[in-house]
Amino acid sequence: MLRGRRMVRGYRTDPVDEDVLRRIVRMVHRAPSGGFSQGHRLVVITAPDVRRRIAEASEQPYLDAGFAPWISQAPVHIAVGVREESYHERYRQPDKLEADGTETIWPVPYWWFDSGALLTLLQLAAADEGLSTGFFGPDDPEEIAALRAAIGFPDDVGLSGVLTLGYEATGAPGPSSLSRQRLPLDELVQWAR
Repeated sequence: MLRGRRMVRGYRTDPVDEDVLRRIVRMVHRAPSGGFSQGHRLVVITAPDVRRRIAEASEQPYLDAGFAPWISQAPVHIAVGVREESYHERYRQPDKLEADGTETIWPVPYWWFDSGALLTLLQLAAADEGLSTGFFGPDDPEEIAALRAAIGFPDDVGLSGVLTLGYEATGAPGPSSLSRQRLPLDELVQWAR
């Protein structure tokens, strides 16, 4: 499963069975969430009109970079979101308070960290089902607003990004990062022995 995970930018338009999608999104229960705060939120999007609106908001920069349409072609979009307040609510509970009775100071916004862990679990579950995935995360305020309107997240849920998934199209044209060499393991991993 792990070796099968990779990002793709080309999909066949074949639909994905709903039972398969249910098995994939069940990973939301397996994903870490600090203090078991359960702040993850997902929206599974198969409706063509909503996928079209998402593609209209986000696909053009990829087309400008030489990719074939892929956001609009993916038969499934999964919006990955996180509700930060779920973490604060959990860490205001008596068993999580600091000795002085205050909430933990968050040195890292674990809600975003956990969102990335959920994304990886979704990708691995999709690979296990024979599907391929891609991901895009908006950075432009207008794009974020358009995506949020299309997806329908409540105001208190932050959008991490959108996972595209489906069956990979063979020979999808476009730029590739596969020609880039992996850094040596020694540059990425240090050992404290």
